[in-house]
Amino acid sequence: MDAFSVALSASVFPTDNERRRTFRLVFHFGLFQGGMALLGWLGGRTIEPLVASYDHWVAFALLAYVGGRMLRSAWQSDGEGYVEDPSRGTMLVLMSVGTSIDALAVGLSLALTGNPILWPSLVIALVAATMTYVGLKLGHKLGVIFGRPVQFIGGLVLLAIGVRVVLSHLAA
Repeated sequence: MDAFSVALSASVFPTDNERRRTFRLVFHFGLFQGGMALLGWLGGRTIEPLVASYDHWVAFALLAYVGGRMLRSAWQSDGEGYVEDPSRGTMLVLMSVGTSIDALAVGLSLALTGNPILWPSLVIALVAATMTYVGLKLGHKLGVIFGRPVQFIGGLVLLAIGVRVVLSHLAA
């Protein structure tokens, strides 16, 4: 659902080539979700003590950074809107990592319980890719209809996801 929400937020910004952006986001979100689950599983018990104390803060920082940039872009009054394509470069990597850190914990949990990772990792990747695609299509329609207010809400959604990640880890 994090990938869906981030894709929904990122897709409200117009781009020249919608197909390429869709492919990049779907591919990277699926790859990072499945890959992080696999990395968590491979890390097993050795990585858990190293990551558990701050992984939620990393996810928050990444999502807050991207959300803050989206808010700033939506707030600009020059009529250009969002200048940097969120499906390219640093923004793409930040969003991919920020939404997939929880998958690292899922992989770790599977390793600690002695479960295999191949099928779960593939399912995680496919579900994340599918939810990203749905979020992109829905967000694009909303962005075309409502414009800047949806861009602003998209930035707030990313910040809210980051806060939720932190609060869920602090409450645990």
